[in-house]
Amino acid sequence: MKENTMEFYYGTKLIHAEPQEKDGNAGYKVIYSDNYVSWCPEEAFESAYRKSGELNFGHALEALKSGKKIARSGWNGKSMWLNLQTPDENSKMSLPYIYMFTACKNQVPWLASQTDVLANDWCIVE
Repeated sequence: MKENTMEFYYGTKLIHAEPQEKDGNAGYKVIYSDNYVSWCPEEAFESAYRKSGELNFGHALEALKSGKKIARSGWNGKSMWLNLQTPDENSKMSLPYIYMFTACKNQVPWLASQTDVLANDWCIVE
């Protein structure tokens, strides 16, 4: 008997999308970062994608690592967000770290709480 060689994969990608019918079927027009446009049936789309503001920490972290700023919708300071600092030759730190831009407009190193890690209200800040 042939052994199953299929492996698990988990994908995360940032897209733009809007509801769109195709041949009478509900779905979404999807635009990828390379401007490739496709259509996805509603059920498949809604099981694979989450709207900004409804992201879990894993989705938000992937966005952060790809250069996006992130924040929680539930944070009191609406002007607060996180960004990834990647050290360069002028940096005092030698490893990347996450910093928070606070409501007082300060930049401080940030550590996630358990509440932050388990939250589903993360969003991408434009």
